Amino acid sequence: MRNSLVGRFLIATPSMADRRFKRSVILVCDHDETHAMGIVINRAMPRLMLPDLLDQLGIDCAIRVPAIPVLDGGPCQRDRGFVLHTDDWSSDETTSPIMGGLRMTATRDVLQAIAQGVKPSRATLALGYSGWDAGQLEAEIKDNAWLVTEGDIDAVFATANLDDKWEDAISRFGLEPWQISQNAGRA
Repeated sequence: MRNSLVGRFLIATPSMADRRFKRSVILVCDHDETHAMGIVINRAMPRLMLPDLLDQLGIDCAIRVPAIPVLDGGPCQRDRGFVLHTDDWSSDETTSPIMGGLRMTATRDVLQAIAQGVKPSRATLALGYSGWDAGQLEAEIKDNAWLVTEGDIDAVFATANLDDKWEDAISRFGLEPWQISQNAGRA
């Protein structure tokens, strides 16, 4: 697709009407004429860390897996996992490129690699995703629900304070949240 948004961030504007996406930052992972799909990167699942999830899945850890929060990727298929990871690990058939240095895999083998300390060097897991039908995302952008900016691999993996990601993403525009109009229009 010529104007694909893959690898870009969607930043919810203050006019976002859907409470599920208020103050969200979404990494677009797939986008074509028929649909769009992304992962919310600034919201965690309540009280669920990566080592806990690996244990629930019966995946034995050969190393001490970092206690990073499992992300709440969005309202679609919340029982399905998506791992965003560096490009130093890949499963040829199931790994999709997102942007320079960043890939996504949605199969158990990447979790097993993480648990064994094999690679990838950086990873974060999300349960669920955010999805749009044909033209839906484009209409929401036109209606001023989303700002679109280049993705940032460091922002994807930053987990210290997920709540700050929204304001950090807006500041990349040189703006403060109060400076963003809640009205859409054309000049």
